[in-house]
Amino acid sequence: MSEVGLCTKTILLLKQCFGINAEIENQKEIGFFEEIEKRKEIVAWCDGCYDMVHFGHANSLRQAKALGDKVIVGIHTDEEITKHKGPPVFTEEERVKMVKGIKWVDEVVLGAPYVTTLEVLDEHNCDFCVHGDDITMTAEGVDTYHLVKSANRYKEVRRTAGVSTTDLVGRMLLLTRNHFRQGSSEYDIEKEGSSNMGQDSAAKSPWTGVSQFLPTTQKIIQFSDGKAPKPGDKIVYVAGAFDLFHVGHLDFLEKAKEQGDFLIVGLHTDPVVNSYKGSNYPIMNLHERVLSVLACKHVNEVVIGAPYCVTEDLLDHFRVDVVCHGQTPIAFENGNIDPYGIPKIRGIFTVIDSGNSMTTERIVERIISHRLEYERRNCAKEKKEIEAFEALQRAKQTQKAG
Repeated sequence: MSEVGLCTKTILLLKQCFGINAEIENQKEIGFFEEIEKRKEIVAWCDGCYDMVHFGHANSLRQAKALGDKVIVGIHTDEEITKHKGPPVFTEEERVKMVKGIKWVDEVVLGAPYVTTLEVLDEHNCDFCVHGDDITMTAEGVDTYHLVKSANRYKEVRRTAGVSTTDLVGRMLLLTRNHFRQGSSEYDIEKEGSSNMGQDSAAKSPWTGVSQFLPTTQKIIQFSDGKAPKPGDKIVYVAGAFDLFHVGHLDFLEKAKEQGDFLIVGLHTDPVVNSYKGSNYPIMNLHERVLSVLACKHVNEVVIGAPYCVTEDLLDHFRVDVVCHGQTPIAFENGNIDPYGIPKIRGIFTVIDSGNSMTTERIVERIISHRLEYERRNCAKEKKEIEAFEALQRAKQTQKAG
């Protein structure tokens, strides 16, 4: 078929879609539709450590996806991260798996350079690089995005206020409990981060020192699929804390989704989680956990504040066909009530093996066992960020004065 013939076919299809019955009138119209036909997909590149992946990372990738058709994520190796920031909490294999599990990610590349280059964008046919509005620097204090910024192939999205890997590590190290306040203080904004990490409380980075995350309906809508199950779909229900969403959760949810077509995750409230986990658990509060789970590509819906005991009302309301639980022990309510008693009576309960033994407690153990290393890492990171922020402010003042 000739180019004009191919374009004519495209025009006719487009006109049918838009309800246009007119004939092709001139070469200008043909040229217009040829451009539509030739237009390539817009590909965004994002890169980073993606250590302890949280909803802030996911939100950045969601915004990147909105800027194009495809998102490719480059992940730094353990060696690169150790050189520039200190030891990562998760291995590169775990970090790759976590990023692949985020619903807005199309492709993952391990071994991305710490300083983003034009060569890496061209190698993966990316139009531009996307990053949050905070500053990332090398061990030498160099802006890791200066090359793509100079070439005008850099786009910036808003960083998610209220969460950072540094803050989560601080919660674990100090066993703080401010992140799940209850009653009248539940929505009070935290004046400081969870940990000063050995610094003067006034020396807080504008990016790492975070306030308490404030949930909004808009954010939940942005993360949600917004799709109801189709007629005939087999509906699967799971429930739990899903605290510090990790590779163990990801593998479990993938196996659960294989049990049916539509996966619903019930999230327990903070007091309920604390009643069976103790200490300062959950590390992430309910609002934070909701977004972390919604970002998972295997999840279709989340029940916020699900009852600990799976009830008949819940099963009937969501028309649940299968209820799944992993290999972790089940804590009975009040010591004698099986939370999965009703699904078991109905014959719809099943235990699945994800093949992954990772737990939230094991993550905390990793952090505690390397406490001094992580404290040094976080202190160094905050120091560099403060210096960069102050330099940026001075440059703005000089620009205004000039």
